[in-house]
Amino acid sequence: MTETPFLELRDVTKRFPEHVAVEHLSLSVPRGRLLALLGPSGSGKTTTLRILAGFERPDAGTVVVDGVDVTPLTPAARRIGMVFQHYALFPHLSVGENVAFGIPRVPDRAARVQRTLALVDLAGFEPRRIDGLSGGQQQRVALARALAPEPKLLLLDEPLSNLDPALRERTRRELRGALDAVGITTVLVTHEQEEAFALGDVIAVLRDGRLEQVGTARDLYERPATYFVATFVGRACTVPGMLVAPDRVRVADEVEWPVYAPVPLAPSSPVRVVVRPEALRFGADEGVAGTVQSRRYLGGRALFAVETAVGNLEVEAPSDAAGVGDRLRVMAMRACAFPRGER
Repeated sequence: MTETPFLELRDVTKRFPEHVAVEHLSLSVPRGRLLALLGPSGSGKTTTLRILAGFERPDAGTVVVDGVDVTPLTPAARRIGMVFQHYALFPHLSVGENVAFGIPRVPDRAARVQRTLALVDLAGFEPRRIDGLSGGQQQRVALARALAPEPKLLLLDEPLSNLDPALRERTRRELRGALDAVGITTVLVTHEQEEAFALGDVIAVLRDGRLEQVGTARDLYERPATYFVATFVGRACTVPGMLVAPDRVRVADEVEWPVYAPVPLAPSSPVRVVVRPEALRFGADEGVAGTVQSRRYLGGRALFAVETAVGNLEVEAPSDAAGVGDRLRVMAMRACAFPRGER
C-alpha cells in the first residue's frame, strides 16, 4: 500500500544567471518521515531547502504541503520550522527566551516552552545562558525553537556539521529520538552520508541539480541506480570488465564475478565494475592475482590495498588475513556493473 505524500516537490526547477541549481526535481515524503537530501557541494541541496522554506521562488514547478500548494506563500505563511547550520541563536537571550521567540503570544506560551524543552531533554534549562551551553545543547535549543511554534514541516540545514565526531554521533541519536517523539515530517540537508544513513527514512541523492536516486540507505548501498551513486555512497573500487551474462562479469582471464546491473546491458558489453571492500575476499586458488601494498588497522579487521592487473582494490578482511608484500588472489562476492561511458 502506497503512503499518501505529505510533502511533494513537483517538477521543480530553479535557474540562476550562471547555472541551473535545480532541474525538474520531483520528490515526495510521507507524513512523519525524514527525507535526507544528500550530495556534494553544488548539487542543489541547499537551493531545494530554500525553495521549501520559501526563501527562493522556483522558476517552474510547485511545492505542496499537506495537500496545499504553498509555492506562492511567504516563509511566515508556510508554518515551516528550520534549524540552521550555525543555529542562529540569540546570545543575549536565555534558553527559554530563545525558544519562546517564535511562539505567538498565547496564554500557554510558557508551558509550551517547558514542554518543548522537555522533548529535547533540556527540562529546567529556561534560565540558562546560551554561551554556557555545549555545542550539542545549543543544537537542541535550536531544535526546540524550531518545534515550539508547532510547524507542519521541519527543515534541517547541516545541523550537526559544527560538532566534533563523538558529540555528533551522540547528538544524532538524540535528534532522531526527538523527531520520532514529535512525529513531524522533516527534510535534512547533508553532505555526510553517515548522517543521511543514520537519520533518513528515505534518502535522495542529488548531483548538478538533478535527482540521481531516491530510496533507503540499503537501496543506495546495495542496489545503486547509477555509477555516480555507486561511487559516491560508501567506499568502492572500480575495475574494467566484460558482461558475459545478465548477472556475471569477466574482470580477467578465467575470473568472473557476480554482478547486479541496474539497467539492461547487451552480452559482451564493456562495463565498469564497482565493488565494495567488504564484498571482496582473499583466496589461494581463484580470483584476480595481486600483491598487498599496505594494511590499515581497523580493530579486529583491516583495510588492505591490493595492486592487481585489473586495478587497485581495497579489501576489508580480518587483520591477520595477509601481510604487506603477500601475493594472493581476490574474489568478489557481489558487485555492480555500469556502462563503460557512464559518469
